[in-house]
Amino acid sequence: MIRHRIGVDLGGTKIEMVVLGPDSAVQLRHRIDTPRGYQASLEAIVALVRDAESRLGIDATVGIGIPGVISPMTGLVKNANSIALNGHTFDRDISALLEREVRVENDANCFALSEASDGAGAGAEVVFGVILGTGCGGGVVANGKVLRGRNRITGEWGHNPLPRPRLDEIPGPKCWCGHWGCLESWVAGPSLARDCDGADARDASSIPARAASGEARAQAALDRHADRLARGLAQVINLLDPDVVVLGGGLSNMEHLYVALPPLVTRYVFSDFVQTPIVRNKHGDSSGVRGAAWLWPAV
Repeated sequence: MIRHRIGVDLGGTKIEMVVLGPDSAVQLRHRIDTPRGYQASLEAIVALVRDAESRLGIDATVGIGIPGVISPMTGLVKNANSIALNGHTFDRDISALLEREVRVENDANCFALSEASDGAGAGAEVVFGVILGTGCGGGVVANGKVLRGRNRITGEWGHNPLPRPRLDEIPGPKCWCGHWGCLESWVAGPSLARDCDGADARDASSIPARAASGEARAQAALDRHADRLARGLAQVINLLDPDVVVLGGGLSNMEHLYVALPPLVTRYVFSDFVQTPIVRNKHGDSSGVRGAAWLWPAV
């Protein structure tokens, strides 16, 4: 039976919801600010789902992307940078409130699934999806299925150390996870901003335009960022050798990356040639929420 699917993206600042129809087209979309507190977030999601079903006159499956994972050991959320989620049985709690099975997945995995299903990675056997925004996440989809791994951390490349560090990159910045020199602390948006404009900077959005206008400091920061990002992606290609790398998140809108990265990555990959395309996502900042809906296949 062909059915409607609801996807929810639970972020630190917003909750987005979409309804995909039987043809996988978006029939309804709604976005609200994320309320403070765990219980309030649960109640907001329930209200979004019930309102959508009431407005469209449907019963739908529900998939949710969260900025963390459900630990297979404890059943509790772990590794969420939205710390209010950590330590809770989120999947069981939301399923109980909605009185149905709810599929919960890491938001980067949802992004990768969206782009592998009908986005920039459609038709590829192995897709590595990258989130470059306030953090640095990743997800892997193979043959249309999310690879979660035994510990549910497949794709967490942002918390590996920066590869091939130079002397002035050791030990690197302190990461929120407690370690030093994680890739996230070098290539995420706030990290690029700090590298360019100092310790108090957080917003990197103006840096490409400043570089294009001739500002040497901005251009130097972009050059360092591209090289660090290339070193990180080269390690992924060495280990996984995906058919395509799809970039998402706010930094994926920086046009120069699609020109700068391929030759830099080639420099660091253990191969005589590198054919791996590095492409921009198709579905923009709504790709993750669409991927949450895709946690239930169209049938």
